Amino acid sequence: MNEAGNVESLTLRKKLLWISIFYFAQGMPFGVVIDVLPVYFRQHGVSLTEIGMMGILAMPWTFKVLWAPLLDRFGERRTWVTICCFAMAAAMFCVPLVGASNPGLLLWGLLLAFTISSATQDVAIDAFSIEVAAKGEEGKINSLRAGLYRVGVLVSGGATMYLITPLGWTWVFLGLSLAFVVLAIGALAAPKVEVVHQQPKEWARTLLAFLSRPGSIAIFAFVLIYRMDYVAVGSMIKPFWIDRGMTPEEIGTISTSAGMALGILGAALGGLFTSRFGIFHGLWLLGITQALPNLGYAAVAQYSLGRPYLYAVSMAESFGGGLATAAFLSFLMRISDKRQAATQYALLSALYGLPRFVLSPLSGKIADLWGYPTFFFYTFLLAIPSYLLLPWVYRWIGPNDRRGAQPDLAEGHEPAGAGARAGLTPEPAGAPGATATGRRAASALVR
Repeated sequence: MNEAGNVESLTLRKKLLWISIFYFAQGMPFGVVIDVLPVYFRQHGVSLTEIGMMGILAMPWTFKVLWAPLLDRFGERRTWVTICCFAMAAAMFCVPLVGASNPGLLLWGLLLAFTISSATQDVAIDAFSIEVAAKGEEGKINSLRAGLYRVGVLVSGGATMYLITPLGWTWVFLGLSLAFVVLAIGALAAPKVEVVHQQPKEWARTLLAFLSRPGSIAIFAFVLIYRMDYVAVGSMIKPFWIDRGMTPEEIGTISTSAGMALGILGAALGGLFTSRFGIFHGLWLLGITQALPNLGYAAVAQYSLGRPYLYAVSMAESFGGGLATAAFLSFLMRISDKRQAATQYALLSALYGLPRFVLSPLSGKIADLWGYPTFFFYTFLLAIPSYLLLPWVYRWIGPNDRRGAQPDLAEGHEPAGAGARAGLTPEPAGAPGATATGRRAASALVR
């Protein structure tokens, strides 16, 4: 397949347009699950215990790596997005037709089908982004990607809340269904990007090369722990606000609304920083902005500082998190092999999402035992281990992305791994021999 030719024909502006559309579409289902469904069920008298069980609906986003290889093996990316959007539209259309006051297997099955379709769409969209991105474009792509994802969450979740009273739940779900239909049709107009459908044995060899590449254990550990400080503190922020005597209105205005806007701004600036100074510098410099607000929370808790200080720390947390997210997602995109974009990126995203499941339940227990000041301080310390792994990151992508660049196999160059094994430059991102666009073009980017 002439993947390089297809990608080279796309201008950066066109790439950014479709990245924006696709990541807006990717954010919408998440907004439905975390914002719309809990309110819908509670207004219909469903118990908190059953609503809490909705956490099961999020499992496909974690385990999507199990069926991600199917998307590398069959079909186009835009076709998968279209199918998934139509499936989500059908699920939203059917939800109000099934009784919500006593949800049974049929309703839970519809909602599980909705999140499975969403997770599958995520795999296709992430792979599309990796395949269209040339080296050096990761930062610009992720400056939009993270922001538009959040806008999608906000539109489907937050904005929907204003429609419930005037329209009623039936029309709300019908509106969501129509929105997914529009996205499904729109996806058909996306540019076609050729997918390399490897045979099973070749696919297995490529994945094994990626997993066994020198330094891979350190890199996977880095992916696992880079955002642990941010994840660990997240679930305790709003309880801390309540315990400090803040009102729900303050939480909604500063922590949620302003936080969302600052997160989008941070992602945009973080992407531009990464494009200008490189992924490696983005990871270690912007990672500091992600970790420092935890010390700010510790100081507010320890010295009982007033509202202005808490507001400032909250906004710094949202802004710093956005900055680091853009650099981190660019890193994940860079190290994914374009030939297995769906599988490898799903594997990496599952890896960095794992700490949320482990740390979130523990955070409350630790905060209860040690108090907020100590808890926030120790979450800051969680940022340190990832910095110890930066030498391995350097070897995989190099500073300013000038080392470890891949030759283009499509133009008949020697597989990149050969020179590295001979003691020359570090191996490129992705498996040995990974495809790239142009002489210094990239292996794949991330979200």
